[in-house]
Amino acid sequence: MRYVVAVAETNSFTRAAQRCLVVQSALSHQIARLERELGAKLFERTSRRVRLTAAGEAFLPAARQCLEAAERAGSEVAAAVGEIRGRLTVGVIPTVAAVDVPAALQTFRSRYPHVRIGLRVGASGQLVEQIKDGAIEVAFLGLPVTDRPDGVATCELGRDDLIAVVAPGHPLAVESEVDLKRLSSEVFVDFPSGSAGRAQTDQAFAAAGVTREVAFEVTAADFMARLIHQGLGVALLPSKYVPNLTDVVTVPVRDAPARIEHLVWNRFTVTPAAKAFLEVLGVLTTSPPPLLA
Repeated sequence: MRYVVAVAETNSFTRAAQRCLVVQSALSHQIARLERELGAKLFERTSRRVRLTAAGEAFLPAARQCLEAAERAGSEVAAAVGEIRGRLTVGVIPTVAAVDVPAALQTFRSRYPHVRIGLRVGASGQLVEQIKDGAIEVAFLGLPVTDRPDGVATCELGRDDLIAVVAPGHPLAVESEVDLKRLSSEVFVDFPSGSAGRAQTDQAFAAAGVTREVAFEVTAADFMARLIHQGLGVALLPSKYVPNLTDVVTVPVRDAPARIEHLVWNRFTVTPAAKAFLEVLGVLTTSPPPLLA
């Protein structure tokens, strides 16, 4: 099953064999043997490409689940004898500010060197779905105050107001404060429509009874800052995150929208590695969280 997953992900028997650290003939032999047992071909092979058959498409999700279950079983056994190993994949939004995630991962790796650590950056809604699917173990989210993560275990990390971010030469750069009505006349740089990051600003402008133009939709806040620096638009970003940006000016917003940062994990399956990471963050202990800002 591991060989089948590797071929499916690389679209190549040669690259799959390299990934699995076996010779290609051994990998091909084992897959052919599995195909005989199943009574169906899993791959179509030509001189130019390899692709899954309909039977292969049906087999792949179950194979992945079996491999993940086997890995979890091994991790549980290791944890029972005092060793934390396995996988920890952490999801983060681009503007996470309540926790220094790189520092948290470094602390975790120093304590648990046998755990394979991964990181995925995405929108809050996508990360919640990946938690439910088991693709990642824990995630850091940012949501409007009116929303809560659904179907996952959650811990609130902090609350923060959004702040206007403008170019140094922008007329608003010299203002001590601004409101949403004034900002509504500006061209905006914002997160994609439908994302949680976009929802909190959309909701705030709607509540203020004004509309605005969003001309630039991007997923990375640092790229937002580059657009803002060139005078192409303004943005609303969390006040605790904007110190990470350069070459821009921030202006407090009198009727600013707010967001809540959450830490979430699977409410039904907490792997030993995920539990250990939550303990590093202080979430599963009664002592003050050592790494929460």
